[in-house]
Amino acid sequence: MLRTTAVRLAESVSKAPLTLQQAGASLLPPIPLYRALLRAHRRLSIDMRSLGDDYVKAEFRRHRTIDNPLHIIGFLSQWKLYLDDLPADPTQEFRGRKLDSAVLEKMSAEQVGQLYELMHATKNVWKPITELQHDADAAERMNNS
Repeated sequence: MLRTTAVRLAESVSKAPLTLQQAGASLLPPIPLYRALLRAHRRLSIDMRSLGDDYVKAEFRRHRTIDNPLHIIGFLSQWKLYLDDLPADPTQEFRGRKLDSAVLEKMSAEQVGQLYELMHATKNVWKPITELQHDADAAERMNNS
């Protein structure tokens, strides 16, 4: 029973079905994965790096005490997929990717809430500087009125 569930979990994080051995081979242990993520963030813009580093640190801290093997595999495999999506070339811009609807449906209410908070935290990162300045000027005018 446990093996079947682990295989299903491994299949859900990639396009092609994986065997349990293939899923295990593609995972990095937690500390090397954590370090690789922080190193990969060095190639991002300052705003994106700061946001990414804080989020990675908080998530790894939150999951430090998890002892369910399926949660650990899911956590590590999703972070490995994110690491693989980050640009290897410092001149290449990182724009992220759309969230698969199947992944969204599997999320708990708490995870959806975290995703919502992350969406609002990152909203201003993607805006051009001129738009941010315009928003700040508009807010200042409203406060002075």
